[in-house]
Amino acid sequence: MSVGQFVFMLHSHLPYYRMAGMWPFGEENLYECMAETYVPLLNAISELYDEGIKAKLTVGITPILAEQLNDEHLQNGFVEYIDSRIASVSKDLERYPDPKVAHSQHLKYLAKYYFDWWNKLRDDFVNKYEKNLIKYFKKYQDLGCIEITTSGATHGFSPLLATDSNLNAQFKVGQDTTKRLFGKKAMGAWLPECAYRQGYEFVGKDGKKHWRPAIEVTLQNNDIHYFFTESHVIEGGNSIGNRRVIGMYGNIEYIPLPERPATGYDTYSAYWLPDAQVAVMGRNDRAGYQVWSAADGYPGDGCFREFHKKDDKSGMHYWRITSPTTDLGDKMLYDPVLAMNKVNENSDHYTTLIYHLLNDYKLATGKEGLVMVSFDTELFGHWWFEGVEFIKQVVKKFNNYLPEIERMTAGEYITKYPPKEAIQIPESSWGQGGHFYVWMNHLTEWMWPIIHSCEKRINEIVDKYPNVPEDKLLHRALNQLARENLLLQSSDWPFLITTWQAKDYATDRFNEHVDRFSLIADMIESGNIDDAKLREIESIDNCFPVIDYRVYQSIEEGVIPQQEKKLAPLYN
Repeated sequence: MSVGQFVFMLHSHLPYYRMAGMWPFGEENLYECMAETYVPLLNAISELYDEGIKAKLTVGITPILAEQLNDEHLQNGFVEYIDSRIASVSKDLERYPDPKVAHSQHLKYLAKYYFDWWNKLRDDFVNKYEKNLIKYFKKYQDLGCIEITTSGATHGFSPLLATDSNLNAQFKVGQDTTKRLFGKKAMGAWLPECAYRQGYEFVGKDGKKHWRPAIEVTLQNNDIHYFFTESHVIEGGNSIGNRRVIGMYGNIEYIPLPERPATGYDTYSAYWLPDAQVAVMGRNDRAGYQVWSAADGYPGDGCFREFHKKDDKSGMHYWRITSPTTDLGDKMLYDPVLAMNKVNENSDHYTTLIYHLLNDYKLATGKEGLVMVSFDTELFGHWWFEGVEFIKQVVKKFNNYLPEIERMTAGEYITKYPPKEAIQIPESSWGQGGHFYVWMNHLTEWMWPIIHSCEKRINEIVDKYPNVPEDKLLHRALNQLARENLLLQSSDWPFLITTWQAKDYATDRFNEHVDRFSLIADMIESGNIDDAKLREIESIDNCFPVIDYRVYQSIEEGVIPQQEKKLAPLYN
């Protein structure tokens, strides 16, 4: 007898790094995540399938990340990156054992461990996956092992975009890209940064009051049926941003939202949104916190590999966390066997925790409930080296020992258990403080007038060309203008500025895309397009190869008057 449903959602996203630096910010960031997260995750899904187990993971891959994983330049660059790691660790094999170095025999063991690890990774990527991770994510999607969700094309911060046409372009290009690369439209989406805004009333140019549709209207217009949010958005209370989160945020000052009164709703079911028939699922606070909390979550255990300390010659991670208070210079050497034993213990604990959450809910209410957890995919493997193995063991243990729990993808859940209530959620995000501060603050406020100006300018230019021009050079320029507009809207640029993780890099990247946008716009408006310069830009920013610039044709902003708002039906 079922005790309830479990949805495990992984949100995969990185900004556009192609030909935009290597290290410490640039393509190498992508390669690290490919090596430690994306390839190991595919391996886990395929190994489970070979054992007769469908992983039933919901895997969000943002369109801009999917484009990079599908790019030949980056695929070949990844092989070169792996080869450089193998060469580096090979020198460590020659260095150790060294009688002058403490514990050098163990360092020799670890060097051999990493030598084998990197060589297997290379073999998997080149031979098993043919350098094409997208092809194999699609394979396991088609086999029913995973569900792929989409997002805004470049992860633009939806609530702060000024026009509905630009908001729509983010999700239309995103949905079209997902369909092109994975063979079908995504049923669900990850709202970039979980950022949501309600519909609101405004006075238009005609002096009349209009209603600007809520985010879910744009989602519905692009055949997106559900999205995810944080627990505090559904339940009220304190936002999760009041806690420290592993690998996601730096040390910044922020103004938290005041605690919201309890809403009376919980995250044990999905809900309709009021302005369109789009569902929202909230992350289960207890089940999520157990994994991502820096203080109390599994990844902080002293047995696990230390992310921040690397060998000064090879760059290998030879140390373990030891304890949260241990200085980097005092870290103990890593023990893979000890770490795997701890993963086994953690996965036992986690599956038991999920069972009790669902069973207790059923005993208290008399009905089955949902536990949905969502995480950055890069937490597993990249930040928490052992994390992909944790996912694999959790899936196996649910399958083998807890058949009372229905493991489902998010789309399967919404289809089988459609919402029965509608709920209004507030403006919110999963940033610190639970609101928009991380992306709109004294460090980033200069960016938004520029973004809004580009929104207006592309609308004005595109409106002059409702039909595709016969002039192929002009057509290319219009499409590249659309790409640059999407790229400058990426939420990663203000995020990295606010958190100081890569302030100068993000500022430069934003300005580069604005400059390219302005240059192309000037060329189009002057009627003097420089083919060589356009080709140079196209060779760098080559994402969304089949984009249609007409996605930016102006639409009447706020076309839904307030009195015509419709509530989503309570029952499907």
